[in-house]
Amino acid sequence: MNGTQVRPRPEGALPDGRRSASASEADRARGRRRRREALAAYLFLAPWFGGLLFITAGPLLTSLYLSFTDYSLIGGSQWIGLDNYTRMFTEDPRFLKALQNTTIYVFVSVPLQLAFALLLALVLDRGVRGLAIYRSVYYLPSLLGSSVAIAILWRKVFGDDGLVNHFLGLFGVDGRSWIGDPSTALGTLIVLNVWTFGSPMVIFLAGLRQIPVSYYEAAGIDGAGKVRQFFHITVPLLTPVIFFNLILQLIGAFQSFTQAFVVSGGNGSPSDSTLFYTMYVYTKGFNSFEMGYASAMAWFLVIIIACLTALNFLMSKYWVFYGDN
Repeated sequence: MNGTQVRPRPEGALPDGRRSASASEADRARGRRRRREALAAYLFLAPWFGGLLFITAGPLLTSLYLSFTDYSLIGGSQWIGLDNYTRMFTEDPRFLKALQNTTIYVFVSVPLQLAFALLLALVLDRGVRGLAIYRSVYYLPSLLGSSVAIAILWRKVFGDDGLVNHFLGLFGVDGRSWIGDPSTALGTLIVLNVWTFGSPMVIFLAGLRQIPVSYYEAAGIDGAGKVRQFFHITVPLLTPVIFFNLILQLIGAFQSFTQAFVVSGGNGSPSDSTLFYTMYVYTKGFNSFEMGYASAMAWFLVIIIACLTALNFLMSKYWVFYGDN
């Protein structure tokens, strides 16, 4: 041997390095097959891309443009720049009232809902009989909570002759129209949102089932009680699930519409105490036909939700603990 390395000849190659006709034909066949597979994939994805373009991205960009115009559903549009955004904070007290109501609703109902859902998940995690039945029953309010029928029922429950007043009457307490009183109307909607705890409860229950029992056994041997186990084992290991539920419920609460619309009769009564942000957007867009102004309010809501979500993600590194932390 003279020290040169003999390389294996590629399949289908001739001694002078050229490829045979059969090998070239095989490469072309493979190329055609890959192109057919890619074409089939794009055909299957075409409905999704069409929906993204014409149902999501198109209206989204259109509403962004309309937010800088004076546009109604009847006439044409006129570019007015930032006037709609300026008007929201300087000339529209109902906008500030709607923003205040929604903020109170979100920051009161979401923590209460998550706390109640976690409490009930802890009870169900103890291995009660008929767990699947209880889980389905408790999840049912989440399916019905945003429906018109439940909102109408809520008006009956908290009305003058409602179930709450009948219950208070058993103890000699005179009731009132909890829906019709500006000081309590928003509170009834908060109770309604807390009542729809089923969805986060099921997620909490799944998270609790992922915590190894050996952690609690070791803590029990070391003398840790149930309360200490909860705060030092359950809560830290459940923080990713708490964070996930917090983001979902926060976004959903800001978008609440049906409950307030039905309970208030569509006008935020009494005294705008149940005027939610989304309901005011609807009123301006489809009742007053100020579609440009409604688009500006909608985009401001997007900014609020995006900022709060980003803030939660930034703060999560200080209190959310994952398995590899």
